[in-house]
Amino acid sequence: MTTSAMTEKARQSWMSLLSKASPERLQALLNRVADRPSHSWLRPPEIGGVMVRGRMGGTGAPFNLGEMTVTRCAVRIDSGEVGHAYVQGRDRDHAERAALVDALMQTARADDLRDAVLTPLANEVSARTQARAAKAAATKVEFFTMVRGED
Repeated sequence: MTTSAMTEKARQSWMSLLSKASPERLQALLNRVADRPSHSWLRPPEIGGVMVRGRMGGTGAPFNLGEMTVTRCAVRIDSGEVGHAYVQGRDRDHAERAALVDALMQTARADDLRDAVLTPLANEVSARTQARAAKAAATKVEFFTMVRGED
């Protein structure tokens, strides 16, 4: 995998994490970050809709599942990096914070920001996933067939 492909995968990963984060939690974690740079709008937060597509069994023909409300924005921080964000729902502040983190992750402060914001978010997602899996496993029913003596 090339360096640009690895960078693209990493960016996709953190942007996904930011978009799925609770707005309140992202705000709390971002408030811990010192020296937040000022930014200008390339695209102020806009609320719109997107069509969600699905596939039966994950492999079947695609179909339109329905529409979902999203908010998007783009910012440029003082050092020139551009951050983008698309978040579910109508929360303009959440989109702004996610775009700001995206821009900051492209600077020399990326490691500090990863430790302060992204790692706690990833750990919380992992804990929720494990809790959901444990809850589902507790309800698992094992069926078995006893061999009858008849042929």
